[in-house]
Parts: sequence; C-alpha cells; structure tokens
Amino acid sequence: MILHFTKMHGAANDFVMIDDREGTVPWQDYVLMSLLAARRTGVGCEGIILIQQSNRADFRMRFLNPDGTEVDMCGNGARCAAWFAHKIGAAPRSMTMETSCGLLDAEIQDACNVKVWMPEATARSYGMVIHVDGRAVEGDYINTGVPHFVIRMDSLDGVDVVGLGRSIRLHPAFAPEGVNVDFVAQRDADHLAIRTYERGVEAESGACGTGAVAAAVTAVEAHAGTLPMAVRTGGGFILTVDADWRANHCTGLTLTGPVKEVYQGTIDLALLGNDLANLE
Repeated sequence: MILHFTKMHGAANDFVMIDDREGTVPWQDYVLMSLLAARRTGVGCEGIILIQQSNRADFRMRFLNPDGTEVDMCGNGARCAAWFAHKIGAAPRSMTMETSCGLLDAEIQDACNVKVWMPEATARSYGMVIHVDGRAVEGDYINTGVPHFVIRMDSLDGVDVVGLGRSIRLHPAFAPEGVNVDFVAQRDADHLAIRTYERGVEAESGACGTGAVAAAVTAVEAHAGTLPMAVRTGGGFILTVDADWRANHCTGLTLTGPVKEVYQGTIDLALLGNDLANLE
C-alpha cells in the first residue's frame, strides 16, 4: 500500500498527517503504525493523525501515539488536524471535529495560527504529594483530555525531564494509564515556561498542547495566575491558553498557536512492514 502523507508541526510538536476519508489506512495495526512513526527507520513523529469521515462533525480526528496506540486527545494535534482538514477540503475555516473525548470546535485564524476549543478540565487534585526515588514531589493533577501532573519549579534549567518524568509517569499513583509530566516555571502572572515528558512518546516532547492547558489552568486556579496565559514550550514557541472564569474554575478553554506544513511524501507500507522480519 502506497501511503501519501503530510508532515506538520504545531509549535514543534510534530505529526504525520494522513487523509483517511476512504477508510483504507490500517491504523489498527499498531506495530506497523509504530514503524511509520519511528524516528530512525520510519518517517518520524510524535503522533500519527488520520482525518476520517464522521456522521457527527465535519470530520473525525484519530490520534495514534508513536507506539501505535490510540489516545483520546492531543491539543497541538487537533490544531494541525484542523489546518490539514481545511486544506484537503474536509472542513471549512470554522469547524467541528469528532475526537475520542468528544466534539471539539476549531478555527483557522490566518495562514499559520489555529485556535481549538479544548475539553473541559476534570479530575483536579491540587497539592498532591507522591514519593519518587526517595523524595517527596508535590504537583497538581488534572485531566485536560489526557491526564497531567504539573510540577512547579523556580527554573527549568537542568531539570531531568526524562529521568524524573519517566519515574513519575510510571508511578503507582497514576496506574494503570500513567500520566504526562509537566515541569513549569512561572515567569509572571500571565506567562510561564513548560517542558513535558509525554507518555506514549516516552520522551520529552517538543510541545504538548494539553500540557500547556494543564499548566495554565492549574496556575490560574491554584497559584494566582491570570488569563490569557502565554506558555513558552520547550521548543521555544508560544501557545496561548484562554478561558472563561466561572465559579472559581476555568471553563470554555481554548488553545491557540502556530502550525506549519513541513513537507509531503509517500511511503510503501509493504516495504516498511519488511522491518518486522528483523525484529526480535
């Protein structure tokens, strides 16, 4: 099968975008999808996004992690999906997409910026303390489409994102699904910096949209932050998180930031599948 794809990134969060409106892509073959996403032997990405038919919205966004498993939501992925869906004629500039966590609205603001209305935040547990590697770590747990544990720090310089992030991601407190781990430094009331260890990627992500929202919501609700919040990603891009403030909670959350098409290409999935014979 010859697969046509477009490589995109949203604030350095990179994706392989596929038009699957005909429903022919074998996305349920998680091993094959993981080979496609592999950095050294495939196209390489932090997620595979398929644009599929929907009877509830303009299209369905299906998101696969680099290990081939499906997850409910990706904020930057949703922004890239909106741009790509509009490009291929699957949606107008203002659109609704179906995701595994519900219907989301999005809007293409200009040639390179996209705004998406995010799921309502749930499962807040602020000031949560866990013990990792013999020491106590305090953070804020919240689900913004996927679960996040937000750790506030004075500086992000020298933080062991991979080592500490992996330990927390696998901590029994977050079993069985695990958690994304966000290290956050608050620069002022409406500006923070973030670095994220992302489950499924199992490494530091160039950016994480749901993590940016998690960091902003926890900052506003528990640490005297203000909206809109500018979030500087590990890749150096700025994402803007905004919301309405009602009953001491953030609601109507939006995520806005840049997207970019990097290149287009084709790949023969049959040849890619040959790598299976060399795997033990």
